[in-house]
Amino acid sequence: MSLRSRVFENPRLFRVVMSLYPPYLGAGIRVVHVSDNFGEVVVELRESKLTGNAFGTHFGGSLYSMTDPFYALMLVARLGPDYLVWDKAAQIDFVRPGTGTVTARFVLSDEQVEEVRAATLNGGKFEPVYRLDIRNASNKVVARVTKTLHIRKRA
Repeated sequence: MSLRSRVFENPRLFRVVMSLYPPYLGAGIRVVHVSDNFGEVVVELRESKLTGNAFGTHFGGSLYSMTDPFYALMLVARLGPDYLVWDKAAQIDFVRPGTGTVTARFVLSDEQVEEVRAATLNGGKFEPVYRLDIRNASNKVVARVTKTLHIRKRA
């Protein structure tokens, strides 16, 4: 069994591998929690001299980067190898300057996963939209992210 397939079967290994992914490691991004069924992932971005911008706040690219692959990867883990899952589009709205440690919490309910299965049952594509907030230590919204995925069953 390849490392890739083991990562999508083992939440702890997924957390470690993603936290050590070089772009995340260098940007100060860490996966801090993955639920047993991949229904919830929590990601943090810590402030440091290496991760800030010219204004002393988090670099906007790092804020987006901390949200980039997770809905797609969670669905890969939950749906299995019979499905093709891609990020199709994304939007980020910056609400306030990000400072300190900021957190993004991704949640995929069982109902959302079943919606994907039902929508793709006959080979059609499904393009759900997921939204999440990046929040600071005071639980204030720093940025709002909208992700559109493209999902279909493999031929």
